Amino acid sequence: MPDKEYVLTMARYNMWQNESLLAAADGLPAVERKRDRGAFFGSIQKTLSHIFWGDMIWMHRFAGTPAPDGSITDSTDFIRTWEQYLVDRAAFDQTILEWAHDVDPQWFEGDLSWYSGAIGRELTRPKKILIVQLFNHQTHHRGQVHAMLTAAGARPDDTDVPFMPERFLNL
Repeated sequence: MPDKEYVLTMARYNMWQNESLLAAADGLPAVERKRDRGAFFGSIQKTLSHIFWGDMIWMHRFAGTPAPDGSITDSTDFIRTWEQYLVDRAAFDQTILEWAHDVDPQWFEGDLSWYSGAIGRELTRPKKILIVQLFNHQTHHRGQVHAMLTAAGARPDDTDVPFMPERFLNL
């Protein structure tokens, strides 16, 4: 089950993968990032927007960081400008990493309650399960982005955790 070492590893992985995908996406014309490619959220940009919104809502619940504007239905339009998104995403990845470094090991014990706008009711779940959700959600949707980028002719890095570059291993 998740613990401090797990969240540190996954926060580093998150940072690496976002850096890779965003560099590949940044090499595409805006029209290609916004093209509907038949994925769940349609485009590369809308999927990246949803991931960012999701990360922000979970970190709000875990650490009290500011909540994103809008609801889950608005999450695909969270990116206002590509250039600002690149800056904001990198900064938020640093926020996740800092939280992973600072989280008290006791934080993982117990439950977390929140109102889920996605299903319209109050939920309570073990924190350890919710941590898995944060990182699994990222990985799931980044896989969709990776496939869309590859189809568009871009070449992001591999996604295998053991291939994480050394520079991310000690962040």
